Amino acid sequence: MNPEPWTGGPPWTAGDPLDHPDPLRAADAAATERLLRAYVRETGTDVPDAGRSLHVVLPTSGLTLRVPVRYRSATGWHRFGEARVVVSERGGSLPADVALVAAALVREAVLGRGRPPQPGADAVGRVLDSARRTAGHLARRRAEPPGTAGPTPFLDAEQALLLGHPFHPAPKSREGASDAELAAYSPESRGSFPLYWFAAHPDAVVGGSADGRPPAGLLRSLAAGVDVPGGMVPVPAHPWQAREAAGRPETAALLDAGLLRPLGQAGPAWHPTSSVRTVHRPDAAVMLKLSLGMRITNSRRNNLRGELRLGVRAARLLAASAPGRPGPGAWLRAEHPEFGILRDFAWVSVGAGDAETGLETAIRDNPFRGSSHGGTGDALCVAGLTAERTGPGDGSPPPHRALLCEAVERAARAHGLSPAEASARWLARYLDVLAVPLIRLRARYGIGLEPHHQNTLVALGRDGLPVAGRYRDSQGYYAAASRAAELDRLLPGVAEGVELVFDDAFVDERVAYYLGIGNLLGLVGAFGAYGLADEGTLLRVVRGALERLRAAEPGAKGLLGLLLDAPVLRCKGNFLTCVDGLDELVGDVRTQSVYIDLPNPLAEVRP
Repeated sequence: MNPEPWTGGPPWTAGDPLDHPDPLRAADAAATERLLRAYVRETGTDVPDAGRSLHVVLPTSGLTLRVPVRYRSATGWHRFGEARVVVSERGGSLPADVALVAAALVREAVLGRGRPPQPGADAVGRVLDSARRTAGHLARRRAEPPGTAGPTPFLDAEQALLLGHPFHPAPKSREGASDAELAAYSPESRGSFPLYWFAAHPDAVVGGSADGRPPAGLLRSLAAGVDVPGGMVPVPAHPWQAREAAGRPETAALLDAGLLRPLGQAGPAWHPTSSVRTVHRPDAAVMLKLSLGMRITNSRRNNLRGELRLGVRAARLLAASAPGRPGPGAWLRAEHPEFGILRDFAWVSVGAGDAETGLETAIRDNPFRGSSHGGTGDALCVAGLTAERTGPGDGSPPPHRALLCEAVERAARAHGLSPAEASARWLARYLDVLAVPLIRLRARYGIGLEPHHQNTLVALGRDGLPVAGRYRDSQGYYAAASRAAELDRLLPGVAEGVELVFDDAFVDERVAYYLGIGNLLGLVGAFGAYGLADEGTLLRVVRGALERLRAAEPGAKGLLGLLLDAPVLRCKGNFLTCVDGLDELVGDVRTQSVYIDLPNPLAEVRP
């Protein structure tokens, strides 16, 4: 996989299908492009150079799709034109919308792999649901006055993912809620809503915190404006989830016994972030990761008590220390003060035992307070930073394709650089503030994280260059088995009752996927697809930084060996996971998703 020659210009030219004036057509193009990207990645289909056509032969349907290639990416972030079905040997063709493309590609994946048909039919439905919701997002945004933005820079980035994950077939699928509900619950519509509150008898409240304090006191401070009966504890829920949870036997029993009372929606409005279920209030001391049984993309986003306990345990581990040995948190602050981890430091629910009631909530650090920020507080979700914008609705392209393009333009202007030079400098700084601390944490303490784009945030200076990085999400913690005894000395019983310790090779494989493929190669692909820089040049920037780190950190040998030398890397297959109907949040972490082998472009370049 040799990086393609750089042509010096973006693939975004007049007539880009994402800029079609009809939001339904623009959304159809975006959905088809994501579906095709995921399919060619997971089936190993070769993509020809820009200006030629990709031919996807589908023998189980007797169809061939012909798709113009607008941009061929070394990292898979290809740009495609309108898909067509070939109808004659002479090359005659007819337009193929996302419904036809989804049905054909899913059928090929189902029948070609000998799978039962029903999950495949469900997958097609989710692709179409995602496309329809994307059209609604585009219509709303195009109706906004020019210059409209979120309440804060943090929220603006969280609300930027109108088209969704670039390698997912159904990135905006949301099942179980009405359009009116989703207008309030979705970040893409800049929704906001008061929380639904229950009053719980103290004996029914369960949870924990990193410092041992019961979370009831914190909840009372968040429930300002909520009429909570005396002696009861306020327990928050997502409004959609409150209805779903009330139907669960465990919750119904508490309601019948009077140990839990519904109070309804009350208090100030909270804003959904990019994950939908995590909510933010600029004036609140914390963010809340609410349970949400709505199926979003592949999974129902119910919080599991094991995950919540893991978040608290991870917060304790970060704060732990031993004589002569600083803990991970203190080490990070000393070695990488520009990098931080947002802790899910407490959780709360109702009902004893291990069965979830649907009212499980994680309580997360919120450093993004106030109406505006400066310096390193102004952190942006990387998924929002790289998210495509479409045109304003008249067929013309937007001034900038993504927040990333604006940042690179600022850097180029501030430092007198070309866009390509500014992109290389931007990426080098990003590696310093985000990737290097994460890899060194794995090397020094055996702790691996899942830093995909939605789980990572980067703060930009006035010149547009990264100045700080952050990680969030308590579900994504791994401890290497070879370091488990050392971690247990830092925090006795660190792995008791939680799924934390895994084989070293498995930890490195997962970090290589989330950090290597999902984050770094995803960034390189975005730079290339937006016409900012040559992907081959940026791959050499990444390789050079990781080579220097390998020489300095012997403990990262396994992880960096994978990233730099392995001919293939294990990669989650979002298309096949969707087709097989897997819920990625349920079951053994090793088998929750379909993984494939992906050619490693870093192994084929040299600094």
